[in-house]
Amino acid sequence: MIQLELIFRRPSRTARKAMCQSALNLKHVPGGRYEEVSAAEEIVAETTGHEYSKIVGSGNSSILAVMNNFKERVMVPDQGGWSGFKKMADFRGIETVEVTTNKGLINPDVLNDSIKAESPEALFITSFAGYMAEQPVKDLYEVCEDNGVLLVEDASGSIGDPEKRLANGNHAHVIIASTGTPKTVNVGSGGFITTSDKKLLDNSNYLLKSLKADPVTCAGIAEEIKNAPETISKTLKSCEILKEELSELNIYHKYKRGINICISHDNPKRVSYNLRQSLKVDGGGIVTVCPRYDRIKEKGVCIELKNLDVKCLNRHNILQVSEIILDVIDHHEIQE
Repeated sequence: MIQLELIFRRPSRTARKAMCQSALNLKHVPGGRYEEVSAAEEIVAETTGHEYSKIVGSGNSSILAVMNNFKERVMVPDQGGWSGFKKMADFRGIETVEVTTNKGLINPDVLNDSIKAESPEALFITSFAGYMAEQPVKDLYEVCEDNGVLLVEDASGSIGDPEKRLANGNHAHVIIASTGTPKTVNVGSGGFITTSDKKLLDNSNYLLKSLKADPVTCAGIAEEIKNAPETISKTLKSCEILKEELSELNIYHKYKRGINICISHDNPKRVSYNLRQSLKVDGGGIVTVCPRYDRIKEKGVCIELKNLDVKCLNRHNILQVSEIILDVIDHHEIQE
């Protein structure tokens, strides 16, 4: 059998080349901007379908810039979101209220009742609840639209969605994303905001100037976003295969689209430790322990296929990963 080789996700060769070229050719264009910034903002807006975009220094920078538009209260999922939503709200002195979910997934009817009870200015969600289950973004958007609430979708994991159900400007008032490692658009740093409401960007104009990304990062984003459809498609397919191979196990959101999987287990710390010894990843790791707000508030072990470089996402590797997981869990059960 060919030896299993797993590599932590890295920027593509074309993105790295573009970033190197940008570092060598730094120069302003008329208007005082770098040409890489304009090129990146244009392709990012084109990808999400929004009219405007801004490239910033990180994903949390994009959250902070958007959060600057609100004054009193925003809503977040009770689990399966991103902890940065709450942290940036706290930094701005804004209250966060939680909508009750089904292990991270938001029911539109529940959301409607929660909005009427709490009167938030915005709902912040991630495209995938805990990276493991696709949110019904279009339905949530319609609820928000009917109630005068802005839907902000963190699409760090879903840019380039082949189904166009996620990271789609027609289903979100604002789309934000991180382009740091190991996101779908991965250049090691940076992030972006897109929207068709220019006032949202104008309201944070001074802040955006402070949070802007350098042209080298922009050059990488402009290249790497071209690879996003292939990256997310391969990640989604790999998770689907892994779930099929592990069908005998209790997997949260087994039949939902996602870019990682989470296996229910009563002793996740011990199993995670053993899995890390067997699933060695060059440059990082793919095992996460739950309960954890950013994933799920249940006991479990996440296998983060989203962290793997695209060239590792082939059927041969995924089958080997599944065999290792089953062996580790079976061995643990025998010892128990």
